[in-house]
Amino acid sequence: MKTNALKGMKDILPAEQKLRDYVQGKILETYRASGFERISTPMLEDAENLDKSDGGDNLNLIFKVLKRGEKLDAALAANPVDEKSLSDMGLRYDLTLPLTRFFAANRNELQFPFKVIQTDRVFRAERPQKGRSREFVQCDIDILGDSSCNAEVELIDVTSRALMNIGFNDFCININDRRILRAMLENMGFAADTLDSVCITFDKMDKIGAEGVKAELTEKQMPAAAVQSLADFVEAAAGGNISVDDVAAKCADPSIADDLKYIISTVEKVSASKYKIRYTPSLVRGQGYYTGVVFEIASPAFSGAVGGGGRYDNLIGKFIGQQVPAVGFSIGFERICGILLEQGYKIPGAKEKCALLYDEQTEFEKVLNEAEKLRKDYSVSVLHKAKKMGPMFDMLEKQGYTKFASFKDGELTVK
Repeated sequence: MKTNALKGMKDILPAEQKLRDYVQGKILETYRASGFERISTPMLEDAENLDKSDGGDNLNLIFKVLKRGEKLDAALAANPVDEKSLSDMGLRYDLTLPLTRFFAANRNELQFPFKVIQTDRVFRAERPQKGRSREFVQCDIDILGDSSCNAEVELIDVTSRALMNIGFNDFCININDRRILRAMLENMGFAADTLDSVCITFDKMDKIGAEGVKAELTEKQMPAAAVQSLADFVEAAAGGNISVDDVAAKCADPSIADDLKYIISTVEKVSASKYKIRYTPSLVRGQGYYTGVVFEIASPAFSGAVGGGGRYDNLIGKFIGQQVPAVGFSIGFERICGILLEQGYKIPGAKEKCALLYDEQTEFEKVLNEAEKLRKDYSVSVLHKAKKMGPMFDMLEKQGYTKFASFKDGELTVK
């Protein structure tokens, strides 16, 4: 029998789990204090829903579940065998598609607009590496039913406060608008029906670099002049020489940038310089369901994004046949916890850990009563004394215990 967790997944030891519980608790506390309500959805979703969710490259990373019994036998008996017919469900790759299905099914029971929290596990068949696992937790907030830019501003504000409330201060919100990006790409010479494919490649910038993007677009047989225009744009953007107005001027309708300028201006006033917001003309976000403003959280402590989101006004309409405006923001929970662990983050206000040691001669109910008294000042674990105390003390100290108590002859001693 194998003892190691599957590749791309991991067991979590108590010290790390304690940090994760604290971080998630502070995030939930901030979200709930801002009027958001938590829901839960199943890990498994219908395969057809997943396939039609406009998830970009994530659609290639879905863990699919085989049909069972007679349905599987029938699918295997077909000639030729259709791969898609073998599976009728899959593990969710993010929390957005499940949320839109949930809203479609339960909308008559929900307040409108619906401000919602999701903190749960998602699964992707990634090539495991630092910051990328096959199983990970996402912490999302979404606003469904608000078409105004104030929804984006509120999500940025609440998410930023959640990060600051766990002591995460060195970050910047990068922001762009898919509508501006698409208009710019068309102006460069990319055909309208290829823009989704171009955006999927462009979104890989942080993974494969500018030359990699150029090579992949060339391999996709995109127009050489358009590819070169995009390469020139990336070079100029890297130097910080492009403003929202510069890009908007290249669009048929410059007013397309008004929403983005309003969001940036308002967030700058709300943030009071506690964090930055920056127009990032090369920001794409890989999911195809985004329809407008998109944003990511950048941190110098990690090379990639530690959170992201955007507006996805068309996704709910696939279920109910009418458009419902929607926008969401997800904190990269695993990456945030990883950064805090590497920095040796200490949970503020945590009680010292005390081990109350007893032997078989002591009446156990008296031990528990004394432990309850100690819990006013300490986090107390009741433990039977080991035959060899040296190794026991070493392990307890390794686990963060700083106080040791013993109960003998009716007296409690703490050292």
